Amino acid sequence: MNKFILIVLTILAALLICFFSFNAYIYNEKQADTNDQAVAAEPAAIFDLITVTSPLPESKVENPIEIKGTARGFWFFEASAPVVVVNWDGLIIGEGYITAQGDWMIEDFVPFSGTISYTLPADSYSTRGSLIIRKDNPSGLPENDKALEYPVELSI
Repeated sequence: MNKFILIVLTILAALLICFFSFNAYIYNEKQADTNDQAVAAEPAAIFDLITVTSPLPESKVENPIEIKGTARGFWFFEASAPVVVVNWDGLIIGEGYITAQGDWMIEDFVPFSGTISYTLPADSYSTRGSLIIRKDNPSGLPENDKALEYPVELSI
């Protein structure tokens, strides 16, 4: 009788372990799908808010960088939005603003322009960098943070 109870308990324990392992696997798969959807949805959401026409991604830029494009009016606060230039390692080497060229207190696209200077040391490891155009967020709330980042080739 004791042997029978031991076998039944062992089988039940094995079934419970299988059940919880399967549920953990399914949960992780759902989390991965959710994360993939969030990453895939983010660029589309950004491109519906801002479009940069100059400079283009992966292009070689001169110092100072002339930035042009259009953004939804709510991308700006007081008609401007911050821009940073970072080097290959993410170090900020230039900061400035883009400025709306017209009525920015609308939800439609508004043209913008800006000029950003940067300082890239002559002995830099790489001339790769990124241009990061941030949505102005005077509230400081994380849910209002948005940014468009793309790589550029910096001139020395």
